[in-house]
Amino acid sequence: MAFVTTSSVVRSTRSGETMIGKLTAAYGRYRLYSRTLTELSQLNDRELADLGLTRTSIASVAHEAAYGQ
Repeated sequence: MAFVTTSSVVRSTRSGETMIGKLTAAYGRYRLYSRTLTELSQLNDRELADLGLTRTSIASVAHEAAYGQ
C-alpha cells in the first residue's frame, strides 16, 4: 500500500513540474513583451524611424518578439 501512495505522489510531482514549467515560460514571455514594449515606447520618433518603426507598430513588434509570429 505504501508503494502505491509513493507512486501516485511521484506522478503528481512530475505533472506539477510540467505545469510549473509552462507557467514559468508563459511568465517569461510576458516579461519579455512588457520590457520590449516599455523600451520601444521610450524611444523618440527619430530613433523609431531609424529602426524602421512607427509608434503604432510598437505593440505588434513587442508581441512578435515575445510570442513569435
